[in-house]
Amino acid sequence: EYMGGIFDWMGRKKTDDLPQHLRERHDFVTLGSSAPANAQCPEAATLYDSLGIDNSFSMEDFKKNFRIEIKEMSAESMVFDMIGVDAPIANAFRRILLAEIPTMAFEKIYIADNTSIIPDEILAHRIGLVPVNADPDDFQFVGEDGEATFDNTLVFRMDVQCKLNKGVAESASDDEKYIHGSVLSGDLVWVPQGDQFERFQSKPIALVNDKILLAKLRPGQRIELEAHCQKGISKTHAKWSPVATASYRLQPVVQLRTQVTGDDAEKLKSLCPMNVFDIEDLGKGQKRVVPSRPRDCTMCRECVRTPDWESRVLLAKQRDHFIFSIESTGAIHPRVLVQKAIVELMNKCTVMQKALDQATTAE
Repeated sequence: EYMGGIFDWMGRKKTDDLPQHLRERHDFVTLGSSAPANAQCPEAATLYDSLGIDNSFSMEDFKKNFRIEIKEMSAESMVFDMIGVDAPIANAFRRILLAEIPTMAFEKIYIADNTSIIPDEILAHRIGLVPVNADPDDFQFVGEDGEATFDNTLVFRMDVQCKLNKGVAESASDDEKYIHGSVLSGDLVWVPQGDQFERFQSKPIALVNDKILLAKLRPGQRIELEAHCQKGISKTHAKWSPVATASYRLQPVVQLRTQVTGDDAEKLKSLCPMNVFDIEDLGKGQKRVVPSRPRDCTMCRECVRTPDWESRVLLAKQRDHFIFSIESTGAIHPRVLVQKAIVELMNKCTVMQKALDQATTAE
């Protein structure tokens, strides 16, 4: 009755029609000389009722505005923009990347001999954090019985003993004086079990990096062990995390409320340590400052420290524009990680929808 009687919701204006000062509060988290402002999200559907403007969520607007733009991508890292979503969705995506995408990692370490100075549990911990280059989609999770099979476990073995390299000068480096003085991740050798050799012949199982230092040995010391690699997620233990880091920041917005010319233009340019501003030649000896690289802004607020500049420069963050930075451990390509995270987020939404439908049916 309220929605249908008092307001004609289908005919109401959208937030694009807000006055400039309210539009700024709606779209931006502004930064002044001392603290941020407008940090709270204006999500209430009836927030602008007095102006006859509808602030409710619209699926059509979401479909029209949402997009992902890839800015940088390599085999180990990726930077992309996610535009048109609220912070809870962006943060859910980040947390999925950190904790809910399966990978392969060392879970069980069976140590037969360790006469190094590193305790068994520390050595096992270091081995557990070595990233494994194996596609988790090719393996199953270990069952509740904990039984290792050819489909859920990879076996690696290590047998390293340090010896003195005779005939080397005393002034030589440790790497020259000792054979196997440094135990590296490359000393872990994959031992195929069952049909694994045939299954992975086209993409042999290996470690992401063979040069990770695990321990130091001296003549007479030895490490012999067997390591079992299994599938898991980082929610269980950080060793299964597919990313070294996954973070986001809001898109910086740097705008001039009034035109800044002459000596003031040079002064404003000199205030910014990130070189966000450029000087534009207007001809006839005239010049003005323009914010050419707002994306480089770190929000240090040097350009709005004093009241006179704060009134002339708008320094803000775009509320629905997130700059994501992902650094993979090297086991899974960042592009694949993003795809898997999207699928996982969709699965969570499906579970929530089913739960809501069941609750509605029960009523």
